[in-house]
Amino acid sequence: MWWAEADRGAYHRQPVANPIVELSALQEERGFLSDDDLRTLSARLRIPLYELQGVASFYPHFRREPPAALRVGVCRDLVCRLRGGGELAARLASACAERPGATCEEISCPGLCDRAPACLVNDAPADGTGALAALSDGTGALAALSDGAAPQPEPASGSARRWRCDPYPEPDERYGQVRELARSGSYAAALARIADSGLRGMGGAGFPTGRKWALVREQPGEQKAVVCNADESEPGAFKDRVILEELPHLVVEGATIAGLVVGATEGWVYLRHEYRAAREALQREIDHAREHGVLGGDACGSGRAFDLRIFVSPGGYVLGEETALLEALEGKRGEPRNKPPFPGTRGLHGRPTLINNVETLAHVPRVLREGRADLKLFSVSGDVVSPGVFEASLGTRFSDLLARAGGLRDRKALLAFLPGGASTAFLPADRADVPMTWDGLREAGSALGAGAVVVVGEGADLLALAGNLTAFFRNESCGKCVPCRIGTEKAVALIDAREPAGLALLPELNEVLAETSLCGLGQVALTPVLSVLERFSGGEKPG
Repeated sequence: MWWAEADRGAYHRQPVANPIVELSALQEERGFLSDDDLRTLSARLRIPLYELQGVASFYPHFRREPPAALRVGVCRDLVCRLRGGGELAARLASACAERPGATCEEISCPGLCDRAPACLVNDAPADGTGALAALSDGTGALAALSDGAAPQPEPASGSARRWRCDPYPEPDERYGQVRELARSGSYAAALARIADSGLRGMGGAGFPTGRKWALVREQPGEQKAVVCNADESEPGAFKDRVILEELPHLVVEGATIAGLVVGATEGWVYLRHEYRAAREALQREIDHAREHGVLGGDACGSGRAFDLRIFVSPGGYVLGEETALLEALEGKRGEPRNKPPFPGTRGLHGRPTLINNVETLAHVPRVLREGRADLKLFSVSGDVVSPGVFEASLGTRFSDLLARAGGLRDRKALLAFLPGGASTAFLPADRADVPMTWDGLREAGSALGAGAVVVVGEGADLLALAGNLTAFFRNESCGKCVPCRIGTEKAVALIDAREPAGLALLPELNEVLAETSLCGLGQVALTPVLSVLERFSGGEKPG
């Protein structure tokens, strides 16, 4: 049963059936979630109808009404705004208005910032310019779009490149580190090597990986879990998508090593639904690992069970917060939990759970082999000639990354940059030589974050761009806690009004949000705009 009575009359959920998986399959089959289908599903899963409706209404990917035959979505967030997303959205909306059965709407960042302005056609990535041309060319092209044959953008970087973080020059050498670990059984030594390397979480917090693994390893019990957080949904962040597309074997091996070290028997990759190519590449690699004994009841001949599965998220930036992610994995509304307890002691279905970012796990095989964690992957986008993911040594300066991305487009001068993504502070051009490290960026007044570098050229309205980020956080707030739900709405209104008295209230509002919001979304929602007000004059380049 879905509800089960525990000790002292309390209630807790049992991992029997996940309604999110069932709802996703139902929508894939029917196109939307009708009232009748929800009633049937409620009876079959023995879940109260009101609870099923609550789950379906929380996630933006679930539809309660029949969809249009042709659905075009254009990203409304920071990077796409810089690259002409507003103009593209207006033109596509006009084209769709002239076509029966076609709709166009603005959407939150789909993680395609290297292809900005990003466009989805019937939920699949598409080239926005090609989609516009197809809409304008006639019924044949429109039919092709309706069938999901929208022009597909080419990957920003080819899969043939050689990654320094991949310790295996040849494919047949892959999984060498986990096989050696399973053969030796030296799990404590592997943990010590991870800790000594200095590897830190690459998803934003930068928490020492060895400490996090040790916490889960020390917990009693045989039922533990490893979760790979692949729900990068922050404007400017797309490195995890590229890792999964080009280096899925490193993620599978890293997760398996983590499972053996901490004593977990199951692993999950929590993946955003927009990442179709990444999902396919990862599933192929998981299947390959099972076929070759890396995953399964006797993982790599270790005598221990460990398997890995993909969970596809039905949307929402807040799901990147680890406890909200766990709620979704348990089939509930993805609202952050109160902490403590932390996932390392009580996570998925109450079990000790290790949660690591995609990039963190991808570094593990090389760290075990070479004993050092000295590389970082950066997403670079915005006003640059060649957006993409760039691998660099920790300590590389921002100016070097900018050069590798081809410099600023249209011969612009540098105005500002976000070094770590939407939750970090803007830095001015005179900080271009800052080392891209946790300490270096903290001293400069910002943060490494997720390594999502967004470059802004001269002539941009920085206050408007910062307001766009605050609006993103407002749009993505789960609404569970009042400070975030009301505070972000108020902040956007103050920024849009641009009245000095209103802007002067933002630091005080930020203090309230930082101290009282339940999770990091509300705590950082005003960081970019405050940095603009503090470091730039009127949102423009300082004199």
